[in-house]
Amino acid sequence: MPKVQVNGIDLFYDIKGTGEPLLLIAGFLCDHAYWSLIMPSLISHYQVIRLDNRGMGRSSAPESPYSIKQMASDVAALLDRIGIETVHLAGHSMGGQIAQELALAYPEKVQSLMLLSSLAKGDKLFNSIIETWGDLLKSVDLKLYEKVVLPWIFTDTFYSIPGMVEGLIEFAIRYPFPPATYSLYYHSQAMLDFDTRDRLQKIHCPTLILVGKEDILTPLKFSQQLAQGIPNAELVIIERGGHGFLIESSDSVVSAMLNFLRKLKPAYTNFGF
Repeated sequence: MPKVQVNGIDLFYDIKGTGEPLLLIAGFLCDHAYWSLIMPSLISHYQVIRLDNRGMGRSSAPESPYSIKQMASDVAALLDRIGIETVHLAGHSMGGQIAQELALAYPEKVQSLMLLSSLAKGDKLFNSIIETWGDLLKSVDLKLYEKVVLPWIFTDTFYSIPGMVEGLIEFAIRYPFPPATYSLYYHSQAMLDFDTRDRLQKIHCPTLILVGKEDILTPLKFSQQLAQGIPNAELVIIERGGHGFLIESSDSVVSAMLNFLRKLKPAYTNFGF
């Protein structure tokens, strides 16, 4: 799988499928693999591009502060390097923050926008959680770290499935590309510094806001703020699922995404030829 050098780092990316380009940006603690469960449905209709943000997966992890604007610039540079002019764009959580910044700084590159479990600015509770997650790996091993984080990501229903959470923890421990401690700190600080509340009205592309009804990390009020701030944005609530609904309710999520994208296709008149 390829890498390109952009903004002084090696950025890992993956392309599958054919059709209009659809770019997926993962969030905190996640790399491109986080989208795996919905990939089969997406690549049936789109050329799907995934990447590892700086500091995650197989991309470079420079030992210097990161910012959301910087990571959006990485994405823009990636598109330039691989010769893709415009994309449908989806971002989950921190990836949604990066997607917002990309749509604001490079509107010519974004045909449509999908913000999943994301936010314009965190409140005190959210900020406290993210600050803790940024520091925690300095003090505990990855197994305990996952045990602390996952209750904020998944619902009680998900926890009730025998072996499901234990399997995710085991997967994280065995994953060959774990994040560096300092990368999580830099990502957490980037999230805390981010604020688009006063700029949302400048996003003019068709936008879908998608949130799980049981999301306790980025609750419904965050998505409502995005939907109220972005002109003509559509808000869809997934009834079953929390912050990790890409895993817990993947069928519902990909259905909502494809329904939104389908409505963007121009209606062709049948002239009999």
